[in-house]
Amino acid sequence: MRRIVFAAAWCLLSAPVGAQWLDWKTPGIPRTADGQPNLSAPAPRTPEGKPDFSGVWQPDVNPYRFDVIQNLEDEAIFRPPAEAIFLGRVRDLRRDDPVTNCLPAGPAEPLSAMYRVMQSPTVVALLYESGTGRYRQIHMDGRKLPKDPNPTWLGYSVGRWEGDTLVVTSTGFKDQSWIDEHGTPGSDRLRLTERLRRLNFSTLEIQMTVDDPKTFTRPFTFTLQQRLMPETELIEFVCNENNLSASRLVGN
Repeated sequence: MRRIVFAAAWCLLSAPVGAQWLDWKTPGIPRTADGQPNLSAPAPRTPEGKPDFSGVWQPDVNPYRFDVIQNLEDEAIFRPPAEAIFLGRVRDLRRDDPVTNCLPAGPAEPLSAMYRVMQSPTVVALLYESGTGRYRQIHMDGRKLPKDPNPTWLGYSVGRWEGDTLVVTSTGFKDQSWIDEHGTPGSDRLRLTERLRRLNFSTLEIQMTVDDPKTFTRPFTFTLQQRLMPETELIEFVCNENNLSASRLVGN
């Protein structure tokens, strides 16, 4: 069983533990002559003709999970109250990092967590390995985002198709959210837009736009890629079973 002691240990998890069904070959995967998954094959499509995002995905190692703002090279983007929150987290050695305290990563979840996509015409579900019972629902049935949502860690999401791109808009996040592991804050006015494209069988590209007028002086956008993990299953992970971090946290 995998253990995560500190949030920084995520960087060691670029490759997942092997599947539990070691001899099972996932049906429907295009294969090369030697029986291996053909990762460069064209992206599959649903019976409705839309790109099919189904499968287990792992984000590529990317700099944004650790420090979104530094990699934008625009640290002046903070509004003063948000900058004070950020600097306070830095001074306190980030001891309140939600992940280290066995809470969801919130908006930062897509930057680091392995997850399974289950897709239907009316809802796309994302099951995250980073916490038992943690999931997102992207509603595709034409509903609007709630006007006065009860804030949650992962927000509320609706999606629509623009050609072969799935556009997901999410709001209703808790104002304790961290946008990255460096402590960049998010507020209850955060609006996250994700544009997902399956470039080929094994590559998913996600363009993320963060718009939070309570925290930042302008919206900003960055792009990352995620890799299909064929012949792999999610493994149960319960943070509190092996959370050795809490008693060792220090800070001001």
